[in-house]
Amino acid sequence: MLTESHFHAPWWARNPHLQTILPKWLRRTPARFTAERFELADGDFVDLAWSGPISQDARPLLVLFHGLEGSIHSHYAKGLFAHLQRQGDEAVLMHFRGCSGEPNRLLRAYHSGAIEDAQALIAELGRRFPGKPMIAIGYSLGGNMLVNLLAHGCPGELTAAVVISAPLQLASCADRVNQGFSRVYQRYLLRTMRANLQSKIRHQGAAGARWQPEQVSRIATLRDFDEQVTAPLHGFDSADHYYRTCSGLSLLASIPIPTLVLHAADDPFMSQAVIPQPEQLSPMVRYELSRRGGHVGFLHGTPWRPRFWLEERISLWLREQTQGASR
Repeated sequence: MLTESHFHAPWWARNPHLQTILPKWLRRTPARFTAERFELADGDFVDLAWSGPISQDARPLLVLFHGLEGSIHSHYAKGLFAHLQRQGDEAVLMHFRGCSGEPNRLLRAYHSGAIEDAQALIAELGRRFPGKPMIAIGYSLGGNMLVNLLAHGCPGELTAAVVISAPLQLASCADRVNQGFSRVYQRYLLRTMRANLQSKIRHQGAAGARWQPEQVSRIATLRDFDEQVTAPLHGFDSADHYYRTCSGLSLLASIPIPTLVLHAADDPFMSQAVIPQPEQLSPMVRYELSRRGGHVGFLHGTPWRPRFWLEERISLWLREQTQGASR
């Protein structure tokens, strides 16, 4: 189902860039979490952030996946963690490889269609907490990855999912962030991506010699980065091959569990190409489209008391899913 969202941007935050940027500056409280290193079968690791002790009861465990170059310290992740902690809910965030502040061991990294680490984590959580329902939440790149996970063999432990501001058409998104004011976001992301790649090159020694420092410093767009780094590092022929293979838009029809998709039409990271037609959706998907909201923004309330609608909407969806499962 494709439906209009109930979110309405306030008069003071109707601009998509304000919606995108302000939440980062309004959330100053550090995240509270317990860290764990989860070892992977290939000898690498991902770092986990837990909201607190996890019970063995029937409360769902929320499994979060962050966006490009994100972490538990991203405004949306720490905001949802704090909200869930106040409500007594339980959650864990999986950092993608190299995103926790420490370089991962292997030369590979992460990308929009890399589902293997999420599969390994969910299987491990199923062993630790048998019978406990799990609900996955993916933001931006993590949302596109989650769509791939759900469509390409949804883990039996997952009972529902939420996908937020996901770049479901990767090629058009790569082009969109290279236009107008959106280039500001591209430059911000590339600074971190280039720095992390330089760190990986130093840690990998001879294995990292395929990239020279001056080559890395010349990468000027996200498409360039995907062409020179993401694609060859993960077995794709080119950036376009990566984009075609991993874009989630065509996979929405194959999602087998209740899934809420939230997107703003004015998202400055994306074009209208990411918005599906109703016939492209699985009967299990509820796609809520708002006119405004920016990228992982959805800020409302007043200037002196702003509120974060995403957390409110996610909580309501979780309650609906939990109550439906208990009937």
